[in-house]
Amino acid sequence: MFSIGALDVHRHGLLFLIGFTVGFFIIRNMWKREEVNPLWLDRLMLFTFIGLIVGARLGHCLFYDPVYYLTHPLKVLYAREGGLAGHGALLGMVAAAFLFSKKVSCGNFLWTFDKLMTVTGPGAALMRFGNLLNHEIYGRPTDLPWGFRFISNLHAWKGGAEPVFTVPVHPTQLYEACCYLLTFALCLWLYFRKDAWKKEGLISGVFLICCFTSRFLIEFLKNPQATFEEGMFLNMGQLLSIPFILTGIYLVKKVIRDSDH
Repeated sequence: MFSIGALDVHRHGLLFLIGFTVGFFIIRNMWKREEVNPLWLDRLMLFTFIGLIVGARLGHCLFYDPVYYLTHPLKVLYAREGGLAGHGALLGMVAAAFLFSKKVSCGNFLWTFDKLMTVTGPGAALMRFGNLLNHEIYGRPTDLPWGFRFISNLHAWKGGAEPVFTVPVHPTQLYEACCYLLTFALCLWLYFRKDAWKKEGLISGVFLICCFTSRFLIEFLKNPQATFEEGMFLNMGQLLSIPFILTGIYLVKKVIRDSDH
């Protein structure tokens, strides 16, 4: 986006910080509502920040190009070259919630994870908006009136070449962003209006079902993100989404079963 001396400020980095900040302020309100030790909040945010960055990067490297990164392990550190995975980011948040529950709160993992899942939607939506701005992860050709024409030779264009535009394609980044924001609104409603925080695991389950079902379906409209995905009926994003959807269904059913008892 711009530079300050030797520091380059990139779209994705700025959008990530905005999403993370929004999450911080919402969780702070949760902390006050439940009268939780305020000293715990900074530790949860630190664990989550590290978990998001490490998880998203390792997820991309291991899920989408494991052979290359296992043979060039130092390239894992070159995050500025691109490559972050949402599934990996979520696994990083799982690790953060587990570590926080073990080392800080000494409480239930799902209590912590519910908080993180409630506020994840805006950050996930902003990341997809960053993909839109970067002309990446777009869909297949469409005749619909809202089809976008993206610059397919973005790096060459930034170097001064004439832009090469795609035919009108599905703006799948916006489809996902809208689904994530709707999921966020639902989770907020469950937490603040229905006191779902008293039913540990419910919000996490709802988030996982809504987020990854929408991701699974929208993937059918996307172009392959890796060469090995060409010709596959289900791509890597869909295969990775299935365990999260099943986990969400299990959590919701568990809450319903416990409520009946």
